[in-house]
Amino acid sequence: MDTKELLKKVRKIEIKTRRLSNHIFGGEYHSTFKGRGMTFSEVRQYQYGDDIRAIDWNVTARYNEPYVKVFEEERELTMMLMVDISGSEFFGTTEQFKKDTVTEIAATLAFSAIQNNDKVGLILFSDQIELFIPPKKGKSHVLRIIRELIEFKPKSRKTDVSQAFKFLSNVMKKKAIVFMLSDFMDSEYERTLKLIGNKHDVTGIRVYDKHDEEIPNLGMVPMLDAETGNVHYINTSSSSVRKQYKINSLKVSDYFKSAFKRSGAGTINIRVDESYVKKLLGYFKQKG
Repeated sequence: MDTKELLKKVRKIEIKTRRLSNHIFGGEYHSTFKGRGMTFSEVRQYQYGDDIRAIDWNVTARYNEPYVKVFEEERELTMMLMVDISGSEFFGTTEQFKKDTVTEIAATLAFSAIQNNDKVGLILFSDQIELFIPPKKGKSHVLRIIRELIEFKPKSRKTDVSQAFKFLSNVMKKKAIVFMLSDFMDSEYERTLKLIGNKHDVTGIRVYDKHDEEIPNLGMVPMLDAETGNVHYINTSSSSVRKQYKINSLKVSDYFKSAFKRSGAGTINIRVDESYVKKLLGYFKQKG
C-alpha cells in the first residue's frame, strides 16, 4: 500500500470513528471507566442542593457564610489495546475482513480514551509479540496506532493469546483498561487471563464471521487454513462434516465466554455483519 492510499484509509477511519467517539462513546466511556479517585479542586459558595457534608467549616467561619469543597475526578487512566493480527483475522465472507472491523473498533475506543485525556497503548500479536507501542496521549499518537493497524505485516500467521497476556503482565505494572480484540481461535489461555484479570480491567472483544460458525453446503471445496497456510479439501455436502465444524466453533466461543467469566473479565461478541456500535454501547451501559 503506497503512502497516499494509506493516508486516505487512515483519514476515512478517523472521520468515522472520531464521530462515534465524540457523539456516542466519549460520555459512556467516561462513566464506565472511573478514575483513581477524587482530588480537591476549589471552594465555592454553598448552593441549594449541595451536600452539607462538603461544607468547608474553616472557610465558612472566616467569611461568615457557607462554602463547600469542590472535588474533581482524578483520571489519568491507561487503555491498552491488544489486537490479534494472526492469519485468521484476514477472513471475511460479507462486506469486510474481521481485521477491518477490529481496526474500526480499536480506533473508536482509542479516540474515546484520548477525548477523556487518557493514555492509549497498542500490542499487536500473533503467536508472538509483533509490535508494542507504549501508552501516550494525543491525536497524533492515535493516528499512528491506526496506521499500524492498517498496514502492519505480521511475521507469523498463528495465534497465542496466552503469550500476549504474559507480555502485557511484564510491561504494564500499573492498573490499565485492557481490550483484547481477536476471534479467539485459541485455547489454554485461562490461567494467564486470570492473572491479568486480578490486576487490570479486562474486556475480550470476539470479532467473528458467520462462516466461522457454520459452512454452507457447497460440495467438495478447497479450504485454506489461514494460520498454517495449508489447503484442505472439505466435503461440505456431508452433514457430519458440517456438524463437526459447528461443534468446533461452539467450543471456541464457549471457552472464550467461560474463561473470561471465571477470570472476572468482560466479554463482547461482535459478528462482522452486525453493528459494533450497538454492542459496545450496550456493554458500556451494562458495565457502568
